[in-house]
Amino acid sequence: MDCTLTARIVAIGASGSQGLEDLRNLLAIWPVTMNAVIAAVLHRPCDQQSFLREVLQKKSRVPIAVAGDGDPLYRGVCYIGKPDRPITLGAGRRAVLLDGAGNRFRNRTIGLLFKSVAHEAGAAAVGVILSGALDDGSRGLAAIHDVGGTTMVLDPDDKPRGMQRNAIDYEGPISFVGNLPELARALSSLATADTVAR
Repeated sequence: MDCTLTARIVAIGASGSQGLEDLRNLLAIWPVTMNAVIAAVLHRPCDQQSFLREVLQKKSRVPIAVAGDGDPLYRGVCYIGKPDRPITLGAGRRAVLLDGAGNRFRNRTIGLLFKSVAHEAGAAAVGVILSGALDDGSRGLAAIHDVGGTTMVLDPDDKPRGMQRNAIDYEGPISFVGNLPELARALSSLATADTVAR
């Protein structure tokens, strides 16, 4: 079997204060053995200074980096964009930062990231939806499913209908639904499977 397994690309989407807390808590229990590049999008105002990197880094088990346009993305690092430059994945596994001035991609940045990861990573793509309102990410998660990637959703439990429930009810089955520790274990299982495949 080929021992040069391509690193997975894990794209994470979240929104609002609960989404931020979910993202912080997931990164705090992240399986560091996972052979993956991580890219995360959190809905936030495009015209305000952001300390998202610092907030995430306080609890994260992996380094958090603000990607520059065209930067190569390395495994074992979680990349975020800038408030007005949301991150997507481009050819050669490099960051492509979109021009989000004027909120032109309002409530669409998660879907744009997921679709780019589906296009560039194929079956190595992993999409994770955390808490958030509306339905951003549903179509992008379906795109990841369509190319043979892995899709995960934080269990919405009894929360009002939002990104999680909308993703579950959209086209294509979800690979895994669970709470944060369960999501971390599912990601760890992917890491184990990757190791066995080497």
